[in-house]
Amino acid sequence: MARSTAFFINGGTGRVITSIPAFELFEKENPDNDFIIVCEGGTDFYKGHPTLGKRAYDVWHKNLFDQYIKDRNCVTPEPYRVWEYYNQQCSIAQAFDIDINNAGIRELQAPTIYLNKSEALQGRNVVNEVRGVTGFNKVIVLQPFGRTIENVDNNLIDTTSRSFQVDNMLELINTLKKEYAVMVMSEVPLGLQDEEGDPHPVAQPNIPDIRVWAGVIQEADHFLGCDSVGQHIAKALGTTATVVAGSTYPINTSYINDPSVDIVDSGEGKRVYSPIRITLEEEPDRFNDRAMDMSKEQINAVVSGIRKRLGKSIKSAQVAPMKKEEHIHDENCNHGGNT
Repeated sequence: MARSTAFFINGGTGRVITSIPAFELFEKENPDNDFIIVCEGGTDFYKGHPTLGKRAYDVWHKNLFDQYIKDRNCVTPEPYRVWEYYNQQCSIAQAFDIDINNAGIRELQAPTIYLNKSEALQGRNVVNEVRGVTGFNKVIVLQPFGRTIENVDNNLIDTTSRSFQVDNMLELINTLKKEYAVMVMSEVPLGLQDEEGDPHPVAQPNIPDIRVWAGVIQEADHFLGCDSVGQHIAKALGTTATVVAGSTYPINTSYINDPSVDIVDSGEGKRVYSPIRITLEEEPDRFNDRAMDMSKEQINAVVSGIRKRLGKSIKSAQVAPMKKEEHIHDENCNHGGNT
Protein backbone atom coordinates (compact mmCIF):
# COMPACT_ATOMS: atom_id res chain seq x y z
CA MET A 1 0.00 0.00 0.00
CA ALA A 2 1.32 3.43 -0.94
CA ARG A 3 2.47 5.71 1.85
CA SER A 4 0.41 8.73 2.71
CA THR A 5 1.81 12.27 2.43
CA ALA A 6 2.98 14.99 4.78
CA PHE A 7 2.66 18.30 2.92
CA PHE A 8 4.81 21.14 4.25
CA ILE A 9 3.35 24.62 3.71
CA ASN A 10 5.57 27.63 4.37
CA GLY A 11 5.46 31.36 3.80
CA GLY A 12 2.81 33.93 4.59
CA THR A 13 -0.88 33.66 5.34
CA GLY A 14 -1.84 34.40 1.74
CA ARG A 15 -0.05 31.23 0.64
CA VAL A 16 -1.93 29.23 3.26
CA ILE A 17 -5.30 30.55 2.09
CA THR A 18 -4.59 30.00 -1.61
CA SER A 19 -3.51 26.41 -0.96
CA ILE A 20 -6.94 25.46 0.38
CA PRO A 21 -8.71 24.72 -2.95
CA ALA A 22 -5.89 22.38 -4.02
CA PHE A 23 -5.99 20.47 -0.74
CA GLU A 24 -9.77 20.16 -0.94
CA LEU A 25 -9.38 18.61 -4.39
CA PHE A 26 -6.54 16.34 -3.25
CA GLU A 27 -8.73 15.06 -0.42
CA LYS A 28 -11.59 14.39 -2.83
CA GLU A 29 -9.45 12.79 -5.54
CA ASN A 30 -7.21 10.72 -3.23
CA PRO A 31 -9.51 9.28 -0.57
CA ASP A 32 -6.99 6.61 0.46
CA ASN A 33 -4.21 9.10 1.18
CA ASP A 34 -4.34 9.96 4.87
CA PHE A 35 -2.34 13.15 4.35
CA ILE A 36 -1.41 15.81 6.87
CA ILE A 37 -0.40 19.46 6.44
CA VAL A 38 2.63 20.66 8.39
CA CYS A 39 2.32 24.43 8.76
CA GLU A 40 5.66 26.16 9.03
CA GLY A 41 3.96 29.57 9.09
CA GLY A 42 0.97 28.75 11.28
CA THR A 43 -2.35 26.90 11.06
CA ASP A 44 -4.55 30.03 11.27
CA PHE A 45 -6.67 29.59 8.14
CA TYR A 46 -6.95 25.83 8.20
CA LYS A 47 -8.65 26.23 11.58
CA GLY A 48 -12.38 25.59 11.49
CA HIS A 49 -12.24 23.80 8.13
CA PRO A 50 -14.37 20.68 8.57
CA THR A 51 -11.77 18.35 7.02
CA LEU A 52 -8.47 20.20 6.56
CA GLY A 53 -8.51 21.56 10.11
CA LYS A 54 -7.92 18.15 11.64
CA ARG A 55 -5.09 17.46 9.16
CA ALA A 56 -3.14 20.65 9.92
CA TYR A 57 -0.32 20.69 12.47
CA ASP A 58 2.03 23.41 13.64
CA VAL A 59 5.65 22.49 12.97
CA TRP A 60 6.35 22.54 16.73
CA HIS A 61 3.55 20.05 17.54
CA LYS A 62 4.77 17.58 20.18
CA ASN A 63 5.91 14.22 18.74
CA LEU A 64 5.02 15.44 15.24
CA PHE A 65 7.81 13.51 13.56
CA ASP A 66 7.46 10.17 15.36
CA GLN A 67 3.67 10.06 15.35
CA TYR A 68 2.73 11.71 12.06
CA ILE A 69 5.64 12.25 9.67
CA LYS A 70 7.90 9.21 9.98
CA ASP A 71 5.59 6.87 8.05
CA ARG A 72 4.58 9.43 5.42
CA ASN A 73 6.33 10.87 2.39
CA CYS A 74 7.40 14.49 2.86
CA VAL A 75 6.38 16.87 0.05
CA THR A 76 6.86 20.65 -0.04
CA PRO A 77 4.64 22.30 -2.68
CA GLU A 78 6.17 25.48 -4.08
CA PRO A 79 3.82 27.37 -6.41
CA TYR A 80 6.51 29.88 -7.40
CA ARG A 81 8.49 27.04 -8.98
CA VAL A 82 5.62 25.89 -11.20
CA TRP A 83 6.33 26.62 -14.89
CA GLU A 84 2.82 27.92 -15.57
CA TYR A 85 3.17 30.36 -12.66
CA TYR A 86 6.49 31.96 -13.55
CA ASN A 87 5.35 32.19 -17.18
CA GLN A 88 2.17 34.06 -16.21
CA GLN A 89 -0.31 31.39 -17.18
CA CYS A 90 -1.93 30.67 -13.82
CA SER A 91 -2.70 32.02 -10.37
CA ILE A 92 -0.97 31.00 -7.16
CA ALA A 93 -4.00 28.86 -6.23
CA GLN A 94 -3.79 27.09 -9.59
CA ALA A 95 -0.04 26.65 -9.15
CA PHE A 96 -0.65 24.93 -5.82
CA ASP A 97 -3.17 22.70 -7.59
CA ILE A 98 -0.68 21.85 -10.33
CA ASP A 99 2.05 21.05 -7.82
CA ILE A 100 -0.17 19.07 -5.43
CA ASN A 101 -2.56 17.34 -7.84
CA ASN A 102 -0.66 17.35 -11.15
CA ALA A 103 -3.89 18.02 -13.07
CA GLY A 104 -2.85 21.03 -15.16
CA ILE A 105 -4.55 24.41 -15.14
CA ARG A 106 -8.19 24.19 -14.11
CA GLU A 107 -10.86 26.43 -12.67
CA LEU A 108 -10.97 26.37 -8.88
CA GLN A 109 -13.43 27.30 -6.20
CA ALA A 110 -12.57 30.31 -4.09
CA PRO A 111 -10.68 29.56 -0.88
CA THR A 112 -12.99 28.72 2.00
CA ILE A 113 -12.58 30.36 5.40
CA TYR A 114 -14.70 29.33 8.36
CA LEU A 115 -15.08 31.94 11.08
CA ASN A 116 -16.54 31.06 14.44
CA LYS A 117 -19.12 33.23 16.21
CA SER A 118 -16.56 35.10 18.30
CA GLU A 119 -14.38 36.05 15.33
CA ALA A 120 -17.36 37.19 13.28
CA LEU A 121 -18.81 39.14 16.20
CA GLN A 122 -15.52 40.85 17.03
CA GLY A 123 -15.14 41.88 13.41
CA ARG A 124 -18.68 43.22 13.34
CA ASN A 125 -18.17 45.19 16.55
CA VAL A 126 -15.01 46.83 15.21
CA VAL A 127 -16.72 47.86 11.97
CA ASN A 128 -19.78 49.16 13.81
CA GLU A 129 -17.55 51.22 16.09
CA VAL A 130 -15.86 52.76 13.03
CA ARG A 131 -19.27 53.52 11.55
CA GLY A 132 -20.27 55.22 14.76
CA VAL A 133 -17.10 57.33 15.07
CA THR A 134 -17.01 58.46 11.43
CA GLY A 135 -20.76 58.73 10.93
CA PHE A 136 -20.52 56.97 7.56
CA ASN A 137 -22.46 53.77 7.05
CA LYS A 138 -20.14 52.31 4.41
CA VAL A 139 -16.72 51.05 5.48
CA ILE A 140 -13.59 50.42 3.42
CA VAL A 141 -10.73 48.33 4.79
CA LEU A 142 -7.38 49.43 3.33
CA GLN A 143 -4.34 47.17 3.49
CA PRO A 144 -1.53 49.32 2.04
CA PHE A 145 1.50 47.19 2.87
CA GLY A 146 2.71 43.64 2.44
CA ARG A 147 5.10 41.74 4.69
CA THR A 148 8.14 43.17 2.92
CA ILE A 149 7.55 46.77 4.10
CA GLU A 150 10.48 48.20 6.08
CA ASN A 151 10.98 51.33 8.16
CA VAL A 152 14.29 52.85 7.05
CA ASP A 153 15.11 56.09 8.87
CA ASN A 154 11.37 56.76 9.36
CA ASN A 155 10.67 56.09 5.68
CA LEU A 156 8.44 53.17 4.73
CA ILE A 157 10.06 51.25 1.88
CA ASP A 158 9.17 48.00 0.16
CA THR A 159 12.17 46.83 -1.88
CA THR A 160 9.96 44.31 -3.69
CA SER A 161 7.57 47.09 -4.85
CA ARG A 162 4.38 45.32 -3.85
CA SER A 163 3.20 47.79 -1.18
CA PHE A 164 1.57 51.16 -1.77
CA GLN A 165 3.86 54.17 -1.97
CA VAL A 166 3.13 56.28 1.10
CA ASP A 167 2.22 59.42 -0.86
CA ASN A 168 -0.21 57.44 -3.04
CA MET A 169 -1.72 55.82 0.05
CA LEU A 170 -2.24 59.18 1.74
CA GLU A 171 -3.85 60.67 -1.36
CA LEU A 172 -6.28 57.76 -1.54
CA ILE A 173 -7.08 57.98 2.17
CA ASN A 174 -7.58 61.75 2.10
CA THR A 175 -9.99 61.40 -0.82
CA LEU A 176 -11.94 58.37 0.37
CA LYS A 177 -12.30 59.42 4.03
CA LYS A 178 -14.49 62.35 2.98
CA GLU A 179 -17.04 59.94 1.53
CA TYR A 180 -16.63 56.67 3.43
CA ALA A 181 -15.40 55.30 6.73
CA VAL A 182 -11.80 54.21 6.18
CA MET A 183 -9.92 51.79 8.41
CA VAL A 184 -6.30 50.82 7.84
CA MET A 185 -5.12 47.22 8.20
CA SER A 186 -1.43 47.56 9.01
CA GLU A 187 1.07 46.54 11.65
CA VAL A 188 2.95 49.76 10.92
CA PRO A 189 1.49 52.66 12.98
CA LEU A 190 0.69 55.61 10.73
CA GLY A 191 -0.73 58.07 13.25
CA LEU A 192 -3.66 58.87 10.98
CA GLN A 193 -6.20 58.45 13.78
CA ASP A 194 -4.34 60.95 15.96
CA GLU A 195 -4.76 64.05 13.80
CA GLU A 196 -6.60 66.50 16.07
CA GLY A 197 -9.44 68.46 14.58
CA ASP A 198 -9.75 66.24 11.52
CA PRO A 199 -13.48 66.11 10.67
CA HIS A 200 -12.91 62.80 8.88
CA PRO A 201 -10.99 60.49 11.25
CA VAL A 202 -9.31 57.36 9.94
CA ALA A 203 -9.28 54.21 12.05
CA GLN A 204 -6.24 52.01 12.51
CA PRO A 205 -7.28 49.42 15.08
CA ASN A 206 -4.66 47.33 16.81
CA ILE A 207 -5.89 43.81 16.06
CA PRO A 208 -3.17 41.17 16.48
CA ASP A 209 -5.40 38.23 15.47
CA ILE A 210 -5.57 37.83 11.68
CA ARG A 211 -8.79 35.83 11.99
CA VAL A 212 -10.47 38.79 13.69
CA TRP A 213 -9.23 40.90 10.78
CA ALA A 214 -11.02 38.38 8.56
CA GLY A 215 -14.18 39.10 10.53
CA VAL A 216 -13.62 42.82 9.92
CA ILE A 217 -13.16 42.31 6.18
CA GLN A 218 -16.26 40.14 6.04
CA GLU A 219 -18.35 42.86 7.67
CA ALA A 220 -16.83 45.77 5.72
CA ASP A 221 -18.44 47.03 2.54
CA HIS A 222 -15.29 46.95 0.41
CA PHE A 223 -11.61 46.03 0.57
CA LEU A 224 -8.74 48.01 -0.99
CA GLY A 225 -5.25 46.61 -0.95
CA CYS A 226 -2.00 45.58 -2.54
CA ASP A 227 -0.60 42.12 -3.28
CA SER A 228 -1.04 40.72 0.22
CA VAL A 229 -3.30 38.53 2.33
CA GLY A 230 -6.29 40.86 2.60
CA GLN A 231 -7.44 40.37 -0.97
CA HIS A 232 -7.53 36.58 -0.49
CA ILE A 233 -9.57 36.96 2.70
CA ALA A 234 -11.97 39.28 0.87
CA LYS A 235 -12.35 36.79 -1.98
CA ALA A 236 -13.02 33.91 0.41
CA LEU A 237 -15.60 35.84 2.42
CA GLY A 238 -17.46 37.47 -0.46
CA THR A 239 -16.40 41.09 0.08
CA THR A 240 -15.77 43.08 -3.10
CA ALA A 241 -12.22 44.29 -3.58
CA THR A 242 -9.98 46.71 -5.42
CA VAL A 243 -6.44 45.42 -5.82
CA VAL A 244 -3.50 47.54 -6.96
CA ALA A 245 -0.72 45.49 -8.59
CA GLY A 246 2.88 46.63 -8.87
CA SER A 247 5.87 44.36 -9.32
CA THR A 248 3.77 41.19 -9.40
CA TYR A 249 1.51 40.11 -12.24
CA PRO A 250 -2.25 40.12 -11.50
CA ILE A 251 -2.72 36.75 -13.21
CA ASN A 252 -0.34 35.26 -10.63
CA THR A 253 -1.34 37.03 -7.47
CA SER A 254 -4.95 38.20 -7.76
CA TYR A 255 -8.30 37.31 -9.35
CA ILE A 256 -8.43 38.49 -12.97
CA ASN A 257 -11.76 38.44 -14.82
CA ASP A 258 -13.55 38.16 -11.48
CA PRO A 259 -16.66 40.36 -11.26
CA SER A 260 -16.11 40.95 -7.54
CA VAL A 261 -12.53 42.22 -7.96
CA ASP A 262 -11.32 45.41 -9.66
CA ILE A 263 -7.63 45.38 -10.54
CA VAL A 264 -5.65 48.56 -11.15
CA ASP A 265 -2.30 47.51 -12.64
CA SER A 266 0.24 50.17 -11.72
CA GLY A 267 3.13 47.96 -12.80
CA GLU A 268 2.00 47.27 -16.35
CA GLY A 269 4.88 48.07 -18.67
CA LYS A 270 7.15 48.89 -15.71
CA ARG A 271 8.07 45.46 -14.39
CA VAL A 272 9.87 42.23 -15.12
CA TYR A 273 9.19 38.93 -13.40
CA SER A 274 11.02 38.60 -10.10
CA PRO A 275 11.88 34.90 -9.57
CA ILE A 276 11.07 34.77 -5.87
CA ARG A 277 12.01 31.45 -4.22
CA ILE A 278 13.83 30.39 -7.40
CA THR A 279 16.91 32.63 -7.49
CA LEU A 280 18.29 35.50 -5.42
CA GLU A 281 18.84 37.89 -8.31
CA GLU A 282 19.01 41.57 -7.38
CA GLU A 283 18.37 43.12 -10.78
CA PRO A 284 14.60 42.39 -11.10
CA ASP A 285 13.82 44.29 -7.90
CA ARG A 286 15.97 47.19 -9.09
CA PHE A 287 14.11 47.25 -12.40
CA ASN A 288 10.74 47.08 -10.59
CA ASP A 289 11.61 49.88 -8.16
CA ARG A 290 8.90 52.22 -9.53
CA ALA A 291 6.30 49.59 -10.32
CA MET A 292 3.98 50.74 -7.50
CA ASP A 293 4.25 54.45 -8.33
CA MET A 294 0.63 55.20 -9.20
CA SER A 295 -0.27 57.86 -11.73
CA LYS A 296 -3.02 60.39 -11.07
CA GLU A 297 -5.18 58.49 -13.56
CA GLN A 298 -4.68 55.24 -11.64
CA ILE A 299 -5.53 56.88 -8.33
CA ASN A 300 -8.66 58.29 -9.92
CA ALA A 301 -9.49 54.84 -11.30
CA VAL A 302 -9.32 53.35 -7.80
CA VAL A 303 -11.59 56.04 -6.36
CA SER A 304 -14.11 55.97 -9.20
CA GLY A 305 -14.25 52.17 -9.09
CA ILE A 306 -15.01 52.23 -5.38
CA ARG A 307 -17.67 54.89 -5.87
CA LYS A 308 -19.26 52.74 -8.56
CA ARG A 309 -19.22 49.71 -6.26
CA LEU A 310 -20.52 51.40 -3.13
CA GLY A 311 -22.51 54.40 -4.26
CA LYS A 312 -22.88 57.20 -1.74
CA SER A 313 -22.38 56.74 1.95
CA ILE A 314 -25.02 57.97 4.38
CA LYS A 315 -23.55 60.58 6.72
CA SER A 316 -25.40 60.39 9.99
CA ALA A 317 -24.79 60.35 13.71
CA GLN A 318 -26.65 57.07 13.78
CA VAL A 319 -26.06 54.47 11.12
CA ALA A 320 -27.35 50.99 10.42
CA PRO A 321 -25.80 48.46 12.83
CA MET A 322 -24.98 45.91 10.14
CA LYS A 323 -23.82 45.80 6.58
CA LYS A 324 -25.28 42.39 5.87
CA GLU A 325 -28.67 41.03 6.73
CA GLU A 326 -27.61 37.50 7.51
CA HIS A 327 -27.06 36.37 11.07
CA ILE A 328 -23.62 35.49 12.36
CA HIS A 329 -22.82 31.98 11.19
CA ASP A 330 -21.29 29.40 13.40
CA GLU A 331 -18.02 27.62 12.69
CA ASN A 332 -19.73 24.93 10.64
CA CYS A 333 -21.04 27.42 8.07
CA ASN A 334 -19.12 27.70 4.80
CA HIS A 335 -18.27 31.34 4.04
CA GLY A 336 -16.59 30.54 0.75
CA GLY A 337 -17.93 30.74 -2.77
CA ASN A 338 -17.18 29.92 -6.37
CA THR A 339 -14.74 31.82 -8.54
